[in-house]
Amino acid sequence: MAKYLDPKADLTFKKIFGEHPDLVMSLLNALLPLDEGKEITHIEYLPTEMMPDQPWRKNSIVDVRCKDTDGRQFIVEMQMEWSKAFQKRILFNASKAYVRQLGMSIDYHLLQPVYSLSLVNDVFEPDMEEFYHYYRLVHEEHTNKVIEGLNLIFVELPKFKPQSIREKKMAVLWLRFLTEINDGTRRVSEDLLQNAEVKRAIDIVEESAYSDAELYAYDKFWDIIRVERTLEYDKEQKYKQMYVDDIEKATEKGRTEGMEKGMEKGMEEANRDNARKMKALGLNADLISQVTGLSTEEVDSL
Repeated sequence: MAKYLDPKADLTFKKIFGEHPDLVMSLLNALLPLDEGKEITHIEYLPTEMMPDQPWRKNSIVDVRCKDTDGRQFIVEMQMEWSKAFQKRILFNASKAYVRQLGMSIDYHLLQPVYSLSLVNDVFEPDMEEFYHYYRLVHEEHTNKVIEGLNLIFVELPKFKPQSIREKKMAVLWLRFLTEINDGTRRVSEDLLQNAEVKRAIDIVEESAYSDAELYAYDKFWDIIRVERTLEYDKEQKYKQMYVDDIEKATEKGRTEGMEKGMEKGMEEANRDNARKMKALGLNADLISQVTGLSTEEVDSL
C-alpha cells in the first residue's frame, strides 16, 4: 500500500507547484477570481524572494511566483502558521511585484494585475464562516467601482469542506488534495484519482519517489514547524498568565482599598452616632467635636 507525504510541506509543495507549470496553472485557474475568458493559458516561473517578518518563522512560508503571457503576475504561498504580520507581508510583496513592472520603457497603462493566493493552514477569521477571502481596492459605497491592480486571496484550509464550493469542480479537487492527503493517508479517494492533474500531484507526493536525504529534509521541516508552534504557544501562555496575574493583583488591590474605605466609612458613621448621643446629653458642640473628630458644623447639623 502506498504511503504519501503531506503536500503542504516545503519540499512537496515546491515539487508540485514550483516544478510543474501545468499544475500550478490548474490551481490558479481553479482558485483565483478570474473573469470568464481570462483564464491562464501559459505561465513562466519567476525567482522567489523569501522575506520573512520574523527569522524564527521563516519556515512557515512556502511560495511560488510566476507570470502569464499577458504579464499578469501570480504569487502562491503556503502558510503553515498565521499572524497579523503576514497580511502586511503579503500586501508588501504583492505591491512590490506590481511596482517592479515599471521599468524605464513602460507606461502606467501597461501595468498588469498581481494576484496573491495565500493557502493558510490555520484559522485567522474565527468569527467568519467563509474560508475564502478576496480583497481588492473598491469604492467604500459603490463596490462595483474597482481600482484594478492588487488582488489578495486567502484560503483558510482548516475551514474547507467539500460542500463549501459548488461552482468549480477543480477548486474542490485541489482543496481536497491539500487537506486530505497527509502522512497518514493510505488510501486515496477515487474522485481525486480520476482527475489527471490531481492524480499527477498525488503521484508526486508518494513517499517512494523521495530519497533518504529528501525525507530527512521533509521531517526536519515539520520538526521546525512544531518548534515554532511550541514557541508561539508558550508565548501565548506567558501573556495569558501575565494577564491573570494582573487581574489578581488588581482584584486584591481593589479588595484592600474597599476594606479600607469600608472601615473608614464605618468609623465616620460610629463617630456620628456617638455625637448624636453626646448632643442628646446636652454636651456642647466644641467638646463633641474634640471627642469625635467631627467639625462643629457637622455636629450642629446632626
